[in-house]
Amino acid sequence: MKKLAVVILLFAVCIFTVACSGEPAASSDTSSAVESSAPAAPEPEGFKVDGTKLIDGFGNEFVMRGVNHAYTWFKDNTKNALEGIKYNGCNAVRLVLSDGDQWDKVTRAELKSLIKNCKNNKLVAVLEIHDGAGKNEISYLEHAVDYWIEMKDLLNKNKAYVIVNIANEWYGTFSDLEVWRDAYLSAVKKLREAGLENTLIVDSAGWGQCADSVLKYGNEILDADPDKNTMFAVHMYGTAGKNEAVIKNTIDTAISKDLCLLIGEFGYKHSDGNVDEETIMQYSTEKNIGYLAWSWKGNGSDVSYLDITRDWAGTDLNPEWGKPLFDGEYGIKKTSTECSVFASDENSDEDDSIE
Repeated sequence: MKKLAVVILLFAVCIFTVACSGEPAASSDTSSAVESSAPAAPEPEGFKVDGTKLIDGFGNEFVMRGVNHAYTWFKDNTKNALEGIKYNGCNAVRLVLSDGDQWDKVTRAELKSLIKNCKNNKLVAVLEIHDGAGKNEISYLEHAVDYWIEMKDLLNKNKAYVIVNIANEWYGTFSDLEVWRDAYLSAVKKLREAGLENTLIVDSAGWGQCADSVLKYGNEILDADPDKNTMFAVHMYGTAGKNEAVIKNTIDTAISKDLCLLIGEFGYKHSDGNVDEETIMQYSTEKNIGYLAWSWKGNGSDVSYLDITRDWAGTDLNPEWGKPLFDGEYGIKKTSTECSVFASDENSDEDDSIE
């Protein structure tokens, strides 16, 4: 009986010793140490052009599917618009900005907020200066270049999320294309010499519809970029997008010349004629070409048919334009893939990394 009491006493002492030894706390400390030593999520690099492909910061091909939004004229509606654009399945948005030549200059603070808003909605931002649309004076292009250089640090910080479309539809004619070529040779060189690191987009001549300018001189402009990080945009309305033959020839020729092409704007009809928007979407999908439709909302009364939606939130899509654009067989909802740089889901409203 005495031996049994001793055994019981020793057993109780062992239990008490283990309970008070702090072993669980040591285990917790080990766990914390493991957590603190875990590698940080990798930061994406900037977009890069690789032949006919646009490659994102994690090395994956990115094919744009989205719309244009006229920020410069509808600033107060932009937050609502970007949420609607993302809600409807877009992975990119092209934004109308101004350098002050025709409209109020978009300030650095505005641009910072706009980029942040796009990142929060996981939309790649394609930024363009609109003041020189259809203009032939080189000064409009030069002022756009100066604007991007002024914003260089902000743009470089966000090169994984922002693409710079140098000037919207600068050079309104279809002739004397050497003027267009030479101006862009200078523009691209100046931007790179100033240290801008983002992927660049050059719009075609002829209000964006002269595909021949890109097909004839695109390689020269690309070669002038020491980073070889320039792509080209054709805007497809009643001229560049009028039928299947024209559309396919533009896309096939660009591919054969190893140029990275974007359909930067298109509609389903316009003042210069009907547009074969079904071929644009279908053939772009087959060839992995990005497309960005014009435009979300706010077009003038004479071209209001180009409004993709009848409300800024995108809940009332235009049945003739918005519905087929998003819901069609080769529309945005079925062909859009979110850019992989947003996979980490770290772009919260509190993120100040775009400084």
